[in-house]
Amino acid sequence: MARELRAITATETGRPLGPAPQVGTPASMRALNQRLVLQRLRDHGEATRPQIAGDTGLSKPTVGQALLDLEQYGLVRAAGHSLSGPGRAAVVYRAAPEAGHVAGVDIGRRSIRVAVADLDGSIVARLDEPNRCRSAGALVRTVSEAVSRTVAAAGLAPGDVVATVVGTPGIPDARTGTVHRAPNLPGWERKGLLHELADELGAHGSQLVVENDANLCAVGEHALGAALGVDVLVCLTVGTGIGMGVLVDGRLFRGAHGAAGEIADLPVGSGGARAKRPGPMEDAAAAHAVVAHARELGVGKARTAKDVFRLAREGDPLARQVVEAEAVHLAHVVAAVTAVLDPGLIVLGGGIGGNADLLAEPMRRTLAATTPFAAEIIAGQLGSEAVLAGAITTALGTARELVFDRREPRRA
Repeated sequence: MARELRAITATETGRPLGPAPQVGTPASMRALNQRLVLQRLRDHGEATRPQIAGDTGLSKPTVGQALLDLEQYGLVRAAGHSLSGPGRAAVVYRAAPEAGHVAGVDIGRRSIRVAVADLDGSIVARLDEPNRCRSAGALVRTVSEAVSRTVAAAGLAPGDVVATVVGTPGIPDARTGTVHRAPNLPGWERKGLLHELADELGAHGSQLVVENDANLCAVGEHALGAALGVDVLVCLTVGTGIGMGVLVDGRLFRGAHGAAGEIADLPVGSGGARAKRPGPMEDAAAAHAVVAHARELGVGKARTAKDVFRLAREGDPLARQVVEAEAVHLAHVVAAVTAVLDPGLIVLGGGIGGNADLLAEPMRRTLAATTPFAAEIIAGQLGSEAVLAGAITTALGTARELVFDRREPRRA
């Protein structure tokens, strides 16, 4: 029987600090106090018992009991002593990063990236390898083996990984175990395939979440990159395919069917040398389209999209023409999104999107003719690490809850 594949709802950003609830049984009150103290340490770093009491509104004895309980569970540990005040030095506490670990996986058409991190988000092991898989079954096995090797390299047992988040092109459907709209990964749209992945990656109790890679790119840039503090964000990823992650109020917006941001099939209006008829945006703006346009114009040295942008930087007029056309296509995507969401920031990611130094200005010119409310367009700061960063960030939100829910006293 296939293990459960959980559908993620949103990335946790932490609960606001405040006084403990005044209702409930003694056991539930004790758990709530523990959770509040632990959340304080995770959100704001190490602190003494009086500092925690002041920040949470709990009494010092209540904080002391909660810290004692959390230490017994292995979720909190002493980090030293504070010598700042008069009298006896106060013990400084911190959340224990070793209380659990998470794994993040980025499945791309050409590469597979895996990272393992502790509960502080510090990477303790990392693996990158080419994706040479020609079938879905081979890809499931390759991903599972890559995660196992990375966990072993971190000196961990498989059961130490509490949560695993996998980023993939397409629309993951947890109910049927299917990824819709992932044509660049052979066989990856097979029904039930994600249940097979859950059996492999969840065999030792890890909670598995499979998420769209553009969504994770947006989460990563929001948590650690170019979009810190931005409430309404669009992350436009352009490479082998084209996709978009949307955050509203700092949380992922997926739509009714998980397909929000699936912009590959947006129509492309007629006009210009290569737009003979309306067609999918991916056919007009992804990497293969950039190369095809370059060949049409006679840019003979361009075998890849990377070559086209390199030649454009070197001043090749035909390569610059290709880049200009690419920018116009992407501006049309941004114009449509802007009319609906009014984002505060557009982050460009992916192999092509990373060329914001060439794309942003022509995109702005095109947008200026369509809307007076165009958001700032910038390059992502995380580059090829964005999806993996989003996967780790998302896994931490899950793992921190799970290690608390599963808490039990450590054995001597």
